[in-house]
Amino acid sequence: MLLDPQVLKPYSLRVHIDSPHAVETIARGFVKILAETYYPPSPVVFLCIGTDRSTGDSLGPLVGNRLKEKSFPNARVLGCLAEPVHAGNLQKVIQEIYSLYREPYIIAVDASLGRSENIGTVKIGKGPIKPGAGVNKDLPPVGRLHITGIVNVGGFMEFFVLQNTRLFLVMRMAETISEGITLGMKQFFV
Repeated sequence: MLLDPQVLKPYSLRVHIDSPHAVETIARGFVKILAETYYPPSPVVFLCIGTDRSTGDSLGPLVGNRLKEKSFPNARVLGCLAEPVHAGNLQKVIQEIYSLYREPYIIAVDASLGRSENIGTVKIGKGPIKPGAGVNKDLPPVGRLHITGIVNVGGFMEFFVLQNTRLFLVMRMAETISEGITLGMKQFFV
């Protein structure tokens, strides 16, 4: 399928979880990107990337758990605490998605590292993310839409930094992201 050049224009939105309207802002950005890039009847697949073996990297599986509880009738959620999608199985899971669904609309959710002043910031953007880039892993890019949360500082000893990320922050971010997605799904798929 050829994409309209308008769809390819980069768009991203950033919001800190302490913002009083963070959930609504996430929902608004989510709906905006869906409106520009989603074409029915493509199945929606949330791919929540990360592992619970690292506090900082558990953002994706925590969001996946919360989204699974919502039981969206028009979406599938892959990646949760019980069955994480991580560096070791990401390629296999992506292949399974494309073997099960014709033209899936993948929404990738992952943790990221950034500057100290951006910790707690959620970014929603068009196009794929490159999971594992913050810890120098060579993993395939994935997603038509991505949502990332900056959980800690990047640039030095990334594995150690991810291991020593505050669980409280990651839990708050997972709650804010999942609530924003839920609101956005309700608004878009009415």
